[in-house]
Amino acid sequence: MPQKTFKRKVPFSGKAKKEQLKTKKQSKQGPILLQSLEDKEQSSSSIQKTNFQPTKDIRSKSNRYALQFFRESNEEIAKQKEVARQSLEAKTEKDLEVDGDIFFDEVLDFPKRPPWDFELSKSRLEAQENKYFTNYVDKIVQQFEGKDLSLFELNLETWRQLWRVLEMSDIILFIVDIRFPVLLFPPSLYHYVTGTLKKDFILVLNKIDLAPASLVVAWKSYFQDKYPDLHIVMFTTLPGYNLVGKQSNNEGMQVRRKRGRIRMAAEGTQQLFDICKKLVKDEVDLSSWQSKIKEELEEEYIDNDVENLEIGETVQLKNVDTHYQQYEKFNKGILTIGCVGQPNVGKSSLMNAVMGRKVVSVSKTPGHTKHFQTIFLTPNVRLCDCPGLVFPSKVPRPLQVLMGSYPIAQLRQPYITIKYLAERLDLVSMLRIEHPYQEDTWSAMDICDGWAKKRGYLTAKTAHFDSYRAANSLLRMALDGKICLCLRPPSYTENKEYWISHPEVKTVKWIQARSPEDEVTEKFVPYESDTSDCENIVGDDKVVGQDSDNEDEEDSECSEDSGDDEGNFIGTNKFAPLGPDE
Repeated sequence: MPQKTFKRKVPFSGKAKKEQLKTKKQSKQGPILLQSLEDKEQSSSSIQKTNFQPTKDIRSKSNRYALQFFRESNEEIAKQKEVARQSLEAKTEKDLEVDGDIFFDEVLDFPKRPPWDFELSKSRLEAQENKYFTNYVDKIVQQFEGKDLSLFELNLETWRQLWRVLEMSDIILFIVDIRFPVLLFPPSLYHYVTGTLKKDFILVLNKIDLAPASLVVAWKSYFQDKYPDLHIVMFTTLPGYNLVGKQSNNEGMQVRRKRGRIRMAAEGTQQLFDICKKLVKDEVDLSSWQSKIKEELEEEYIDNDVENLEIGETVQLKNVDTHYQQYEKFNKGILTIGCVGQPNVGKSSLMNAVMGRKVVSVSKTPGHTKHFQTIFLTPNVRLCDCPGLVFPSKVPRPLQVLMGSYPIAQLRQPYITIKYLAERLDLVSMLRIEHPYQEDTWSAMDICDGWAKKRGYLTAKTAHFDSYRAANSLLRMALDGKICLCLRPPSYTENKEYWISHPEVKTVKWIQARSPEDEVTEKFVPYESDTSDCENIVGDDKVVGQDSDNEDEEDSECSEDSGDDEGNFIGTNKFAPLGPDE
């Protein structure tokens, strides 16, 4: 019997062992993005995964759809902190006017599924898509060299969900937040759907209860002029009859409570139905949908029970259908409407409002919807909810945070966003805070420290002001609409009177279903950076806030001495640009 020979062991460093274990772990978790970045001597630590769930099972797919962004360097964080310590520079109302052309470059296309056929094996197809997506991201990074490029989704699995929704849908419903509509609308997707796919594209201006009716009409006109093939719906998931208690106060911010049973948002749904009926014609029977809306419009809402949540049964597609199939228009006589949009624009909430009950889970955390879910509105109308996707753009980082595209809890440095907000809103008066260091000028850090002092946010060991917690608190209030910042379309300021008297303003108010005393009536308030006396607050501005998508009501961020009898927060808004919508 021949004697077995043993190969002499080669020295193996600890660094090499770590790399070996890292490669083994990545291979078991599935394809990891951006091999080309490693060629540029950027390790996988340059990718930050948010909403990542710790798990002992390396084969678990719980993190398959985790949001992935580029990680900010320590040098960038340090530079932003220095800027946040500088004195605030008050912006004018004109500075809130924006045009989408400066944020979406022609080069900033979105990733599309590469050509495929049924003869390709699953592994071959995945390899092909991975190679395409890696090249796509690498090209974008090279062209912009990291400058002016916003955070955008780097998880191929999430983009695959979009591809599937675009393939199976007859009509694409793209949802944007009325506060930042032009920053959330990628022109490349519009041109791809209407030009390449030859499908109808509906834009939903959602959360219109957060803005004056005249501003909503101005944004609608902006999109109609710029994109002629666009069909536009104005929508709110929380019209007046879905709220209980006082909905507005005398000054800047407010907190509202949802009713126990949420009715269908019938006014906005009627607009959506009218457009779908016009596009579908007689190819699909939509009579049952129309009957459902009519019943809701005629129903008297008398439910005052806030505690009992009659939310209905949660319905979602557990076994996700990711197989490839050839698109067939109105397959089996069913109209499929794909709901697409960036995170936190209210896609899942919109579906619940159209249904009149909770059918999909909602959250204010980006990436909460992990995969697309299909729900039958009627036997022949199907809604398909796609996960929120952050499209490539040149939107500034602070605005991405305020829009909800990036999770606030994952922010390493929130103060630069507070600076952006404080230079456009009079946060000092709104929050009724005193300067923590008794100085004449304010910085973003001063506002955070002042809010920490007012709320009692202190660090555990040293009992210093917890600036980070205070900044997160303010950003969550801005995300929920308690601190409301709305952008304007170009030339809005000089044409303000025209939009206030526009005939479509009545339609917006009908969709909002708000009583006259709860209408959004705003006036411009000059910024005073040294205001600290609560008695000097201007008291006749009204801004309607937006409840978070969380089903459980959160505690108010406001202290007892800064609210009215209803517990609503009182403050003042610098940019309340409109006179009363008469």
